[in-house]
Amino acid sequence: MKNNASPFLFALAIVVSSIILGYAVINRNQPQGTINVTGLGESNFTSDLIVWEGNFSRESTNLQNAYSDLDRDRKAVEAYLNSKGIDSNQIVFNAVSTNQQYRQNYSDDGRYLGQTFTGYQLSQSLKIESKEVEKVEKISREVTELLNQGITFYSQAPRYYYTELESLKLEMIAKATEDARIRAERIAENSKGKLGDLISANMGIFQITGQNSGEDYSWGGTFNTADKNKTASITMKLVFEAD
Repeated sequence: MKNNASPFLFALAIVVSSIILGYAVINRNQPQGTINVTGLGESNFTSDLIVWEGNFSRESTNLQNAYSDLDRDRKAVEAYLNSKGIDSNQIVFNAVSTNQQYRQNYSDDGRYLGQTFTGYQLSQSLKIESKEVEKVEKISREVTELLNQGITFYSQAPRYYYTELESLKLEMIAKATEDARIRAERIAENSKGKLGDLISANMGIFQITGQNSGEDYSWGGTFNTADKNKTASITMKLVFEAD
């Protein structure tokens, strides 16, 4: 009886050992638990650089007269801006654009009869970049005063920028990373676990929107230039080991 039992016990021991060893290998190869979190870094700031552009034009059947009139307007525009506190070296006048104007002719029954030359249209644009944001902003609203001098001046909406954007971006990344870590620690604490090492960190899109503008975020990133007061934000996606 003893001799018959020994082989059976030996075989049973081999089977049990194989099961235990297999379970250990499976557990060893299973990935450790992780915690995935997304943190937000956000900050409000005011633009410190303004870019403003405008243009003026003249029309005449005589090209030389048109150039003469436009040059007179350019001098008047520069003098006006100087009187408002803008130095001449801050004003960039672009090259004059010349376009020939034509009138399209049609017969009473709608047949096209060709075109007639009506004159020249000359236009010139200017650009001002300044850190005196409030001053240039005010001028852009008051420049219609040039109409009183017979100058047809078209003012574009100013664009606003921030010269310390790279430093701000680094600050936002730090805020977003800290926010993500705090979220991960709370998740680990609430689940009675322990937060492990950081596995990976991925930065989201840097967004700049106007304050109280209702702008939507864009997958490619939003870069608002229309508002002086802005909000910068960025997300960080972190993955931690969890024990």
